[in-house]
Amino acid sequence: MENALDRRTLIFSGVALAGSMALPAGSALAAEPAHGHASAGPNPDQALARLIEGNRNFVAGRPSSSDLSARRRLALAQGQTPFAALIGCADSRVGPEHLLGAGLGELFIVRTAGNYVDDAGMGSIAYAVSALNVSLIVVMGHERCGAVQAALSLVESNEQLPPALSRMVEPIVPAIISARASATPGENLLDACVAANVRRVVAGLRQSSDPILSGPIAAGRVKVVGARYDLDTGEVDFFDRA
Repeated sequence: MENALDRRTLIFSGVALAGSMALPAGSALAAEPAHGHASAGPNPDQALARLIEGNRNFVAGRPSSSDLSARRRLALAQGQTPFAALIGCADSRVGPEHLLGAGLGELFIVRTAGNYVDDAGMGSIAYAVSALNVSLIVVMGHERCGAVQAALSLVESNEQLPPALSRMVEPIVPAIISARASATPGENLLDACVAANVRRVVAGLRQSSDPILSGPIAAGRVKVVGARYDLDTGEVDFFDRA
């Protein structure tokens, strides 16, 4: 099992994010117009400020101003105009629109257990940037994440998982190894692993060689940030904004 784990670690360290999907800059996807974009949406800092304010309202228990009306639904039937993309965990307690005060059509969301990016996820984010003109990509982990805990158990005790679950947590393993190597006495290791996993996904997106992402990021038109949701307080900490 140890040798198999080492092989998996090497495989996913090299390819899980950096080269998961490449779309030619001149492809039909890159050139597809965004429906309904008569004017530019918020810049990355404005988009982030909207999410921060939405979470403050959520924590304070203030009523959401999100538009869930029939008029809004019918308008969205003609085309979507989200202002941010979000990579989040599939955990039922972590519904991004609710936590961040967003309404219909405002967030383009990719959710997997453990909030990592596979090929389909990378393609989805590339679509959000190139075709929908989002200016902000948020990678959000959360407190007591079951997928991260499973990956930690796999590394620490070689815990046997069913094949489907083993494949699910394998992309998280490199972050677990990194967090364990730098852990300090008394530190909550699971929390450290959640943060390391977020940082790894964020870094993979920021360092993508795909021009659909690298060009807008280098030009400052798109920003990638990392966040952590606290299940107990309801607060979203946008801790990685570099």
